[in-house]
Amino acid sequence: MADWVLWIKVVHILAVVSWMAGLFYLPRLFVYHADVLPGGEASNLFKTMESRLLKAIMRPAAVVTLVSGGVLVWLSGFSILEPWLAVKLLAVVALSGFHGHLEFHVKSFGREERNHGSRYFRVINEIPTILLIIIVVFVIVKPWQ
Repeated sequence: MADWVLWIKVVHILAVVSWMAGLFYLPRLFVYHADVLPGGEASNLFKTMESRLLKAIMRPAAVVTLVSGGVLVWLSGFSILEPWLAVKLLAVVALSGFHGHLEFHVKSFGREERNHGSRYFRVINEIPTILLIIIVVFVIVKPWQ
């Protein structure tokens, strides 16, 4: 394997770790944000934290993850029709959709809307964990290969 492919893997893994950190942390911020009064000092602090996490870490990490992952799939010669890769990619699509869902909530909180209580955010906070487990199992074990 060429050295530059290993460097693409390094970039991919670092981006995944960064993106996942945000996907784990942002819903946790929402748990606490949902319980504070709109327009107050605490709400403004949470809005700043959420916006910075999303813009400075999560979005760039998501883009780098998806681009470097796509390059690795292309370079590997794997077919996206291979069952293990198809499941893994579906989980990545679901993770991207979850990211989009979190973007919606950042915008809602930014408008001082409270569409859900803290319990809702505690529950959805488990979604990225489940998807990460699926992705890692299918990348490492490659069932149905």
